[in-house]
Amino acid sequence: MRGAARAAAALAVAACSAAASPGAGPPAAPEIVEAGRYRAFWLWAGVRPQPALAGAEAVYLLQGEVEDGPVVRLASRRAAIPHVRGSDVWLVVRAATLAWPPAVYAQVLRALADWRAAGDRVVGVQIDFDARTRGLAGYAAFLKDLRGRLPADCRLGITGLLDWSANGDPAGLAALAGTVDEVVLQIYQGRHVIPGYAAYLGTLGRMTVPFRIGLLQGAEWRPPEGLERRPLFRGYVVFLRNG
Repeated sequence: MRGAARAAAALAVAACSAAASPGAGPPAAPEIVEAGRYRAFWLWAGVRPQPALAGAEAVYLLQGEVEDGPVVRLASRRAAIPHVRGSDVWLVVRAATLAWPPAVYAQVLRALADWRAAGDRVVGVQIDFDARTRGLAGYAAFLKDLRGRLPADCRLGITGLLDWSANGDPAGLAALAGTVDEVVLQIYQGRHVIPGYAAYLGTLGRMTVPFRIGLLQGAEWRPPEGLERRPLFRGYVVFLRNG
């Protein structure tokens, strides 16, 4: 999860517009993201389980990474089939490339079947790919093909860049809306919150697909006014980390 590419000019304009809005009160103080206050989590390879997972409604588990190179392959990041009880499970595939050979599709579908056979309530597959903001139409085409390969009862989700809401091509955003069930927009890059993320969140009205906000455990978060009232807002996913 490498987070958002920043569009400095657009961000400056959005920030100035927000500051100039008549009647705007002082911004709320940021809070620190505490896992126990949330109900959906990413659990990446090498991150230890935490008590908050006991009350989780959804857990997004990294299965593997599609590596680019002379041979495109799915490298597993999980030593064994997980056993999650009481929570919806999303099987996450991190992708460095979208040029998947048939063997990669077969591996993803086999992992999905194996997880379900083990008793996990796997509700969907999430693709974690840093699609360029101006390349959303091509990404949507890949996702449409992938969706056609998944079981009918399997949802399809993706992670997204904050810049999509501000500068994404309307046609590309519309294509995503007809293909994926949810987008999780991350306010962080690597292990740091993106400076000025509030200005991007001010453009969420352009989103045409149900979305969540991806937060970083232990980092700051200042929810924008009116976020909870947006009809396409579906909540949060917290990226857990050690320590």
